[in-house]
Amino acid sequence: MFDQFNRNITYLRISLTDRCNLRCSYCVPTEGVKLMHRTSILTCDEIVEVVKIGASLGITKIRLTGGEPLLRNDIIELTKRIKSTTGIKELGLTTNGTHLAKYAKQLKEAGLDRVNISLDTLNHEKFFNITKGKLLDTLAGIDAAIEANLMPVKINFVRIKTVNEVDELEVKTFCTNKGIQMRFIRQMNLETGEFYPVDGGDGGVCSLCNRLRLTADGTIKPCLHSNYGFNIRELGIEEAFFKALRMKPEKGTGSVAHQFYNIGG
Repeated sequence: MFDQFNRNITYLRISLTDRCNLRCSYCVPTEGVKLMHRTSILTCDEIVEVVKIGASLGITKIRLTGGEPLLRNDIIELTKRIKSTTGIKELGLTTNGTHLAKYAKQLKEAGLDRVNISLDTLNHEKFFNITKGKLLDTLAGIDAAIEANLMPVKINFVRIKTVNEVDELEVKTFCTNKGIQMRFIRQMNLETGEFYPVDGGDGGVCSLCNRLRLTADGTIKPCLHSNYGFNIRELGIEEAFFKALRMKPEKGTGSVAHQFYNIGG
């Protein structure tokens, strides 16, 4: 699928849920979260059907996001069915890592190729202040991912001004010693459309963007920084894909239609 700017769209990011067991300061809005009704969240069969039709249109890469995707009770079945879809060559997952110690081996056996794990500091107290979670849970998840060979394991480090800038070197050294990769992500502002290229990754470069996004309640979005969205239940899957493709902007300008916690960043 080519958009109007001749970008070949081959990548679909799927938010499996808007639920998360952490409350990261840069992800959860100050006014709190308004969760989707559980009946509006796509079923396993619906997600797999979107993947099948997407693959028939040229999608080859899938990334599972959230919220926290490992909160889905059917995550292993979903992984297996998505990866076995004809045309899907790569399946990744972005997670806070807190459930990876439990699921890493099963995910690998089900067909998951690799993971990105959020880690913004190695200071236990600061980690709690940022996420309201336990650092040891995420560290155990990182080790489990390495042991399960979900490689390359990539660490997502969000730069938070005046909070964790001094932690970058320690986390980078930690990654080097573990033989895993690190990506630095500057804080973005969805409402104003403020975003930056990812240091160590290919995100944030609009001219190279090859992705669409599927929200947990079935809306295909052309861009993280766009208000447009087309629901598969209302329009049908193929029509939602084509409408999103036609409305994919040359450059993101901002959005008030979603938040990071329910679109997967």
